[in-house]
Amino acid sequence: MKKYFAIVAMMTAFTFGMTPAVMAQDEVADEAQATEQVADSVEAAVDSVAEEAPAVEEAVVPVEEEEGLHKTLKTKFIEGDAGFMSLVAIALVLGLAFCIERVIYLTLAQVNTRKFLETLRSKVEAGKIEDAIDFCANTRGPVAQISKKALQNLNSSDQNDIATIERSINIEAEVQGAYLEENCSWITLFIAMAPSLGFLGTVIGMVQAFDDIERAGDISPTVVAGGMKVALITTIFGIVVALILQVFYNYILSRIEALNSNMEEAAMSLLDTCVRSSKCKK
Repeated sequence: MKKYFAIVAMMTAFTFGMTPAVMAQDEVADEAQATEQVADSVEAAVDSVAEEAPAVEEAVVPVEEEEGLHKTLKTKFIEGDAGFMSLVAIALVLGLAFCIERVIYLTLAQVNTRKFLETLRSKVEAGKIEDAIDFCANTRGPVAQISKKALQNLNSSDQNDIATIERSINIEAEVQGAYLEENCSWITLFIAMAPSLGFLGTVIGMVQAFDDIERAGDISPTVVAGGMKVALITTIFGIVVALILQVFYNYILSRIEALNSNMEEAAMSLLDTCVRSSKCKK
């Protein structure tokens, strides 16, 4: 009987002892299977990324190889025969230099004409001719120079008659008008020169195209394309340069016309002020 209970106890212990071991083995197997599945998933993701990488690189390459505006202009400049296109570039640089110089000069010559004349009139009516002359000398612009010349005659003892003052105003206005238009002839020269150089490049390109046809003995588009490209590029650059300079030139002319109008207004006001002065010979 004791042996029977002992055998039953041993079998029960063995059964309960094996169950955790089997469960542990099952858990290990499940973990191994899960780990293997995760590894397969990671490997599949890496493969998909590797397959998509070339497509991403292909998409990025055109962005990196995209040319900027300055690079495109440089390329077209060289294709249009750099030696000949340099003449067009020089015309642009020199023309812009004269334009900028005129714009700066005319901007500095502009003053508030009405305010200036009111101040001048108050000084002359108060008998402060010397102060009025100093005021004109310290003010920039052609209006101030005309006023200064008129007041100097008014302040003199032998040239203070109205006819002499009017004549001095007209002479000084012509001098100041010539100063305003100084270097404008150079701007018009470069405006005319730029498209002329472009058309000259067109002729040179056509001659080059015919030379290529003569050497190749063929009139295929490939042979003619080089010379035609030179002809068209030089023409385009020449016309663009002329248009840029023409815009600046028209702006300069508008400023000159405004200053001439101011000088005419100042001349009439000065004559009226001088006639009212006690120092003027009627």
